[in-house]
Amino acid sequence: MCGIAGFFSGHWRGDSAPQHLKAMTDAILNRGPDADGQWLDPDAAIGLGHRRLSVVELSEAGAQPMTSVSGRYVLVFNGEIYNHLDLRAELGKSGAAPGWRGHSDTETLLAGLEGWGIRATVERSIGMFAFAVWDRQTHTLTLARDRMGEKPLYYGWQGSGSAAVFLFGSELSALRAHPVFRAQINRDSLCLYMRHNNVGGHHSIYEGVHKLLPGSLLTVSQAAPEPVLETYWSNAAAAEQGVAHLFEGSPTEAVDALEVLLKDAVRKQMVADVPLGAFLSGGIDSSTVVALMQAQAHRPVKTFSIGFHETAYNEAEHAKAVAQHLGTEHTELYVTPEQALAVIPGLPKLYSEPFADSSQIPTFLVSQLARRHVTVSLSGDAGDELFCGYNRYSLTASLWRRLSMVPLRLRRALAMGLTSVSPHRLNRIAAYTPLARQWANVGDKLHKGAGVMTAGSAAELYRGMVSHWLHPEDVVLGGTEPTTVLDDPAPNRKSMSDVERMMSLDLQTYLPDDILAKVDRAAMGVSLETRVPFLDHRVVEFAWRLPMQYKFRRENKSYTTKWALRQVLFRHVPRALIERPKMGFGVPIDSWLRGPLRHWAEDLLSETRLKREGYFNPAPIRQRWAEHVSGQRNWQHQLWCVLMFQAWLAEQAPVRSAAR
Repeated sequence: MCGIAGFFSGHWRGDSAPQHLKAMTDAILNRGPDADGQWLDPDAAIGLGHRRLSVVELSEAGAQPMTSVSGRYVLVFNGEIYNHLDLRAELGKSGAAPGWRGHSDTETLLAGLEGWGIRATVERSIGMFAFAVWDRQTHTLTLARDRMGEKPLYYGWQGSGSAAVFLFGSELSALRAHPVFRAQINRDSLCLYMRHNNVGGHHSIYEGVHKLLPGSLLTVSQAAPEPVLETYWSNAAAAEQGVAHLFEGSPTEAVDALEVLLKDAVRKQMVADVPLGAFLSGGIDSSTVVALMQAQAHRPVKTFSIGFHETAYNEAEHAKAVAQHLGTEHTELYVTPEQALAVIPGLPKLYSEPFADSSQIPTFLVSQLARRHVTVSLSGDAGDELFCGYNRYSLTASLWRRLSMVPLRLRRALAMGLTSVSPHRLNRIAAYTPLARQWANVGDKLHKGAGVMTAGSAAELYRGMVSHWLHPEDVVLGGTEPTTVLDDPAPNRKSMSDVERMMSLDLQTYLPDDILAKVDRAAMGVSLETRVPFLDHRVVEFAWRLPMQYKFRRENKSYTTKWALRQVLFRHVPRALIERPKMGFGVPIDSWLRGPLRHWAEDLLSETRLKREGYFNPAPIRQRWAEHVSGQRNWQHQLWCVLMFQAWLAEQAPVRSAAR
């Protein structure tokens, strides 16, 4: 696991180029504290930089930038190719293997580029990665990103005319370190951020800078300076193909096949030349990963959990019980509010661009805990998206079936009726119904639901359900919200059910833009490599082939989520240790904003400050702040979104507003 950065331009910038490249890699020091390296070619006006976190092949044989045996390709690589030994064997059989200098996957990747070409190599690769490779023969720079978007990669032209420079890097901080970078905030991207708590898709918070989408290649050259994008693997296509060619075996055969795939994915991801462990929350996903690790390990697996003294946020006891059953070497830390609050000042720098999923706080804390003992940690992320684990899937589909039968005029009246009763009162009413056992804060959820009851399709309803600010253009001054895959009221997934469409959309948006970004930045902030076995693309493709009744299954007059995954887990862990209501991985931001964070928030949300900075319309923000502080409403998510942007803005050097 490492960090990469570099630049390419039509001309050389003299003696300052090495210093500029060094500044870019120094900006991502946490991603690779063990070593750094630079490669520059003044004739081609190209510079490739690398920060190394040594995980596989700790010797100089794994150092980067790395040049292929023929000298044609120069590579900087961030990530892991889990099947690289298999690729070496394949290269050997075809006579394309070089004389290996070491056992790094970087060297394997380079040999593949020479033997098969770039696209064919990434298509053969199982792993997580972002890399940049310079072809000295064609004078072409190629960027690549893994299929699911585990590793980030930003790029874009900055400057104009003969001074224009193409920049790329693992984080925006690397691009910002180059003197040509303009740092103009994109207000349209800010609208996206306000809706989803992150800047998603190919967008970034800055004008002229983009993210390379998962499963994509990008090429740029002096002859063709406009970036050319190519998709080598599509999450949407994998979903459509899977649903069209469903697994036809019995439930037992499906579970057997899933276990075999997951075991192999876990085994491949346990290879490292440094200490390795796993996050363990005690839930289905992380428990499955740990169980399959322990089943294939020769010694107790190191597992890590954090707990909170607030019962509503604490899963540590469940994790401890699972660890004891599996016999792992378990470490837990009960976090005080003071420890959690101490993380907040560092979040803007840690995330490099505005990011406002408040579970970023416990994610950083558990990463910090794990890093004291290991360099690599496996996680259970993506189980919900692949195996229908989120309550919102069935809730939205069920709600749409009912709403679609009600005339729009009546739905509007019903929405007005719901919002006329305070969330607090609705919570008290719901306490006497089964709703209270299924969802926390029912009143706030009903108010949010009322805001999307006028949707014209299940897709439109779902977009509203996963939104925080429903009308961000009313909040962001001068911003126009870009369209995304979530905006299409009738996505081209005709063979899918409404629930399957939601899962597919989450795998394209929420997973890479929120979950994976959150974990990557938090873990790399403490120089910890994280790996996600569920995102082995073979597992993803098989999960899409499973019929819905193997994911969301009716049992004993109720529905069970993640059914097939649970059956794999129950072969290793007793059902009694797992079966309990689903919990989120969060912290009590709502009460903190009324208590210890109130003065900090008031300063960032002051009307004078908002007007002076000129990005937000103060009125709706101040209204929500007043309602939250008084206890009338719980606006924690909307306010946290504004606060994280404000805190990020304060950390930046003077930034000019984007021209409108």
